[in-house]
Amino acid sequence: MATPLFGRMAPIRPESCASTSAALVGEAASFYARPRLFCSGNSMKLAMTAAALALAATTVSFGAASAQTASDWRTPDPNNVIVVETNKGRIIAELYPQAAPNHVERVRGLVKSGFYDNLTFFRVISDFMAQTGDPQNTGMGGSDQPNLAAEFTFRRGADTPVAQSYKVGSNEAGWIGVLPVSSQNSALAVMTADRKVATWGNFCPGVLGMARAGDPDSANSQFFFMRQTNASLDKTYTAFGRVLQGVDVVRNIKTGEPVPDPQDKMLSVKLLADLPADKRPSIQVMNTGSATFKALVAKRQAELGGSFTNCDVDIPVQVK
Repeated sequence: MATPLFGRMAPIRPESCASTSAALVGEAASFYARPRLFCSGNSMKLAMTAAALALAATTVSFGAASAQTASDWRTPDPNNVIVVETNKGRIIAELYPQAAPNHVERVRGLVKSGFYDNLTFFRVISDFMAQTGDPQNTGMGGSDQPNLAAEFTFRRGADTPVAQSYKVGSNEAGWIGVLPVSSQNSALAVMTADRKVATWGNFCPGVLGMARAGDPDSANSQFFFMRQTNASLDKTYTAFGRVLQGVDVVRNIKTGEPVPDPQDKMLSVKLLADLPADKRPSIQVMNTGSATFKALVAKRQAELGGSFTNCDVDIPVQVK
């Protein structure tokens, strides 16, 4: 199958963007909230310097969060966690069938078949994303399975609340698990036939998105890891997961369009459930519905004011 996936999209370029910073939440936390991109005339060098200063000033001690009750933490479903061993290090990501059931089913199936093993990161843009999942390692290939219909949005009912929701115009935003999302106002559900509202993933650092060509229904096997925030992808690409550990690895992958040889690669991709017990990491993720996480969100909102988004909060993760 020769399908050019994602290659025609014009990404935000580092020379035309600056950033705002967000703090890491302790040593055991994942590395989500790094500089958040927006267009400006400032240089990336100055922006990254400002981000480093802000990071030093606003880091939160993880010890305070780790002293909470068991209800503040959850163990992710091992059938919805992929462990990606790369030549640059390990990436652990959680998949969200609530947001994109068909895409998650496809990825899980390809993972179990070994399809992704030894595929390279062939298109990597420094302040955007790292793309992989093509057996040709060019962006022109895919699996032998049919293309997927878009799942840019999904319907959410009262059984799938948005954690720590806050208003964004007439909509609301927050998290479902670690996946950052925006949604129609939950109050509108009483006026819809299915008692649900439209919801979509936000392309924050660490989010996994499915690559596609110009046809919205052309996703197949290629996907990408977000290195920075890019809200222009919201509701135009399918978000189906988020990195729990290893965003620093994603950001360390060799860049290029295409990436020059030798390209970095995924040495193996496995479901956590399929790893031997002695090689299976133990993972605990902070419950985004907990009072502890609510306090972390409130702190970031107080620090950032009106510029705050759900891309600005680290979700603590412990991996042993």
